[in-house]
Amino acid sequence: MMKRNEQEQRNPQALRDETIVIHGDDSITDEKGVNPAIYYSATFQAHSASEFSEIAGTPRHPRYYTRYGNPVHERVQKIVADLEGTETALVTGSGMGAIATTILSLVAAGDHVIAQKNHYMSTTKIMDELLPKFGVDVTFVDQSDTSAFEKAIRPNTKLIMVETPANPTLVLTDLAAVCDLARQHGIIVVADNTFASPINQRPHDFGVDVVVHSATKYMGGHHDLTAGVICTNEELAERIWNTHISIGSVLSPMDGWLLLRGLRTLPMRIERINANALALAEFLENQPQVERVYYPGLPSHPQHELAKRQMKGFGAVIAFSIKGGYAETQRFVSALKLPPNAVSLGGVESLVVHTAAMWEGTMNEEQMQLAGIPANFVRFSVGIEHIEDLKEDVRQALQKI
Repeated sequence: MMKRNEQEQRNPQALRDETIVIHGDDSITDEKGVNPAIYYSATFQAHSASEFSEIAGTPRHPRYYTRYGNPVHERVQKIVADLEGTETALVTGSGMGAIATTILSLVAAGDHVIAQKNHYMSTTKIMDELLPKFGVDVTFVDQSDTSAFEKAIRPNTKLIMVETPANPTLVLTDLAAVCDLARQHGIIVVADNTFASPINQRPHDFGVDVVVHSATKYMGGHHDLTAGVICTNEELAERIWNTHISIGSVLSPMDGWLLLRGLRTLPMRIERINANALALAEFLENQPQVERVYYPGLPSHPQHELAKRQMKGFGAVIAFSIKGGYAETQRFVSALKLPPNAVSLGGVESLVVHTAAMWEGTMNEEQMQLAGIPANFVRFSVGIEHIEDLKEDVRQALQKI
């Protein structure tokens, strides 16, 4: 399979990530300002009846009605598609908007879906609670075992849903192996690439048909917007878009503009975040109060070799377990001074959550066990602060357990 460096060698005109985020939308030149305008309009004017007819009949036109598209959406979609190496992209009002719209576009009553045991909690709830209501069967498998995917395939299997690294356990899926298996059976593969970002991992390079993101995270980068992105080929994009305009998970023009701004610095932020997270993970492994650290960049991670094969960097999120239980974990999280105790990840500031406390309100005990979330689990999203300040803060909090 052709990897990114091979693509660049064959196409010397291919731009690198740092240039794509700045110039990937240069072909869209309908403003005079250096900084693109915010098109805060629900609808757009046609100059004649014939032009209106043409615009209204063009799928995903950016200057018809903002539920269908918007000029700032067009810019974001061009940049993210280039980063992911896909033909095109769609934007939605949230990451779950992207995931739900994609899944509902690609399956129907009587179909079968294969999903991982470890998924973001809302994705798990779609698989476990929503799809069965519409006559879609779902089989959950251990994502670290490719043979489990193969054993789960049925004649009516239409979709394999993967997420790697998975939230919050950081278990990996072998993208190349799963995609090769799916291709043999004509099954569409959808990958949630939120935890990696297109800077650290490009699932489409390994054969994934549709790549989805919560752009609220790394792409936005400042914890000030919610957005989702769907990256795929033109044929599937139109199919998904037809569902999107019915469901209406619309990205506002302002959030689209904020997302465009966040994308401009994405490679630079990811570089710093990758370095900080690896250093903090190594630090945590040597702390006596820490039971275990889960981070794909560590040699101790059981899938470290796979991580090195399919990822360029290992991302912001470190999962670790505190010695003790629920109460000790609560004390540690409460004692931290720098990272807010808040959900989300991938922004400029570090964030921390006691994972069990976060998810117990929306998942039942069986779903928690399926997701592999013990009572003493911490999810730490590393930001761009100075690493020594982060280490010192973690050190003083561990001493208060």
